[in-house]
Amino acid sequence: MGADAIQTNGGDPAKLTVVEGIKRLRCAVKNYEWGKLGHDSLVARFHEANSGNRVDPAVPHAELWMGTHESGPSHVVNEEELGSGHEGSECMFTLKSWVTDNPDVLGSRVVDKWGCDLPFLFKVLSVTKALSIQAHPDKALAEKLHKEEPLLYRDANHKPEIALAITPFQALCGFVSLKELKEVIANVPEITELVGSKAADQILTVNEKEGDESIKPVVRLIFTQLMSASNNETKQVISEMKRRLITEKNHRELSEKEKLVLELEKQYPGDVGVISAFFFNYVKLSPGEALYLDANEPHAYISGDCVECMAASDNVVRAGLTPKHRDVQTLCSMLTYKLGYPEILKGFSLTPYITRYLPPFDEFEVDHCDLPTGKSTIFPAIPGPSVYLVIEGKGKLQTGSSQLLVNRGDVLFVPAHNEIHVAGESDGMRLYRAGVSSRFFQTL
Repeated sequence: MGADAIQTNGGDPAKLTVVEGIKRLRCAVKNYEWGKLGHDSLVARFHEANSGNRVDPAVPHAELWMGTHESGPSHVVNEEELGSGHEGSECMFTLKSWVTDNPDVLGSRVVDKWGCDLPFLFKVLSVTKALSIQAHPDKALAEKLHKEEPLLYRDANHKPEIALAITPFQALCGFVSLKELKEVIANVPEITELVGSKAADQILTVNEKEGDESIKPVVRLIFTQLMSASNNETKQVISEMKRRLITEKNHRELSEKEKLVLELEKQYPGDVGVISAFFFNYVKLSPGEALYLDANEPHAYISGDCVECMAASDNVVRAGLTPKHRDVQTLCSMLTYKLGYPEILKGFSLTPYITRYLPPFDEFEVDHCDLPTGKSTIFPAIPGPSVYLVIEGKGKLQTGSSQLLVNRGDVLFVPAHNEIHVAGESDGMRLYRAGVSSRFFQTL
């Protein structure tokens, strides 16, 4: 059947056939204080459409979670609601319990590798205030942390991730180059005040030709000393830095990083994360660009809206720009201390309307589908599960001879081995799909 040959069952939306296996999901929202307020938040608008619950304009809506993780599980809408298009019915069971009872929906290779569970967690983030300076542990460290402190580190999994910008999106990610780090030490005297001249001089004198094995220990030393400085000394030095930059602003144009640091100081006065921001790359993503983060890489999201996909974990090690628990020594000891600007993914075309983002991780990939008015496309059948999120417009999803009307905020679970035909209606439609990496299925 062609991509434009969508059956309508007589054209009556109330009589649309229930799609076998495809499940409409109700998803959890997180109201972290860094989230955008009310309808300014894409998360809030999607959640309102997804759940039927009204948005409180005074409440931050930070994250929408789509998956099986116990910290924010999605629920499966009952089959009668799925067929009728009725909103607001009771959600009868979790997606986790359903895939556990129906492992075939995951595909045999996924079950063999990860058991009866989704190996990825799909999210939308709406950020108005900087998130913590953080990193996610690799598998070995995650197992250790979970065993030692299960209340802080809720699972034993690693958490590589990708952030794909929906709106202009800003983040700190990875350490700057050695050349730029030398400039930071030379131009931000307050750092030397905190870490001492010996550590600062080691950065200034280390030679790039000496190689990573000589450079990384020096970067680790100065960063650890900075993050471990006393609160009183840190607050005093940041106050001095703020006064200096405000004074210099009258005589010169501040750099983008300096402007950012002053903004972070407004959000987190006296926090060591403010001055440590000088150590990290300041990344600005345009809509459609993506940033991927491996385990043990430092980062902090600053502002904007994005879809995020990761291995199914909620493990975060924090050390700055946060009121939450800080584990400075663990963070400083776990980082890779790789230097240089991160790779930005722009995706590659699968069809004229589908762009794929394929980071180097087995657990996940993300597709973005942008359908113009009246157009259609096909997501080919794959041997693993997918989660679809409609972010704009409305249209139809079809598999076999059955179809489903979808609107903004709809989240759908699609089992393995289903070819999905997608058609937008009058205003077109945009959606994202998260699934297990196609690279994983290409390996033996």
